[in-house]
Amino acid sequence: MEAQKNYTVEEYEIAKKAVEEKIGFYIHLSCYLIVNGFLSFLSLRNGGFFWPIFPIAGWGIGLIFHGLGVFGFFNSSTWKEKQIRKELEKQRKIRTNN
Repeated sequence: MEAQKNYTVEEYEIAKKAVEEKIGFYIHLSCYLIVNGFLSFLSLRNGGFFWPIFPIAGWGIGLIFHGLGVFGFFNSSTWKEKQIRKELEKQRKIRTNN
């Protein structure tokens, strides 16, 4: 906890949450690769139609959105912070007008 002394509790909690979200994504990615690798192996071993394309595609779409949420466009903590600031500003205006 030595690193925490240089930051506020709020900054530390935000950073901790971001790291936990990244770890969650990497666990999700690992499961995706292991399970779909196994399904692909079974399909290729038995021959015929490559049916694992359906779980690969469906789960892959979910994985992409999860990654975008953690690393990119849908970063929930950034969005939440903006919404909290907007709400605080709105409440401040209401208080000053009354």
